[in-house]
Amino acid sequence: MMSISKASISDLSALLNLVNTTYRGETSTKGWTSEILLLAGEIRIDEEILTDYLTNPSISVLKFTNPANQLIGCVYLEQKEEHLYLGMLAVNPEFQDGGIGRLLLHGAEEHARQLNCNKINITVIEDRTELIAWYQRRGYVTTGRKFPFPVEYHKYGKPLKEIILIEMEKKINF
Repeated sequence: MMSISKASISDLSALLNLVNTTYRGETSTKGWTSEILLLAGEIRIDEEILTDYLTNPSISVLKFTNPANQLIGCVYLEQKEEHLYLGMLAVNPEFQDGGIGRLLLHGAEEHARQLNCNKINITVIEDRTELIAWYQRRGYVTTGRKFPFPVEYHKYGKPLKEIILIEMEKKINF
């Protein structure tokens, strides 16, 4: 049975592998979420940062597991006042285009409702037009706000060129 549930520290190793192979390295090129042409570096996240995420009470990482109990998708959710910040949406490249990303977004919306958050915000690399369009098809709109890529997060990879992040949001209906 497929399921979405909150990840725990026992999922650390599987989450590290999932996120890093989804966004970086040779395996990432099998999917459409690879950042390999935008950011240098073999890892997207390390054990220290992910441990902080999994132990922070204002952050939830939802995981998607398939019938074989393999962790093949995840999403980061952080409560910030009356909204939820969404990031690190990752689906194993071998399973992309199967609707798992949409299911994780739906799970994020349910999580927002449970926390009485009235919207979900995300930031997306401006050059990722296909990703922006994917979010737009799921009800997200651009806010007009733009930010430089946070170079202090060098662990996420060193930009290969100037990278601008755009903010998108979706209002949550209760």
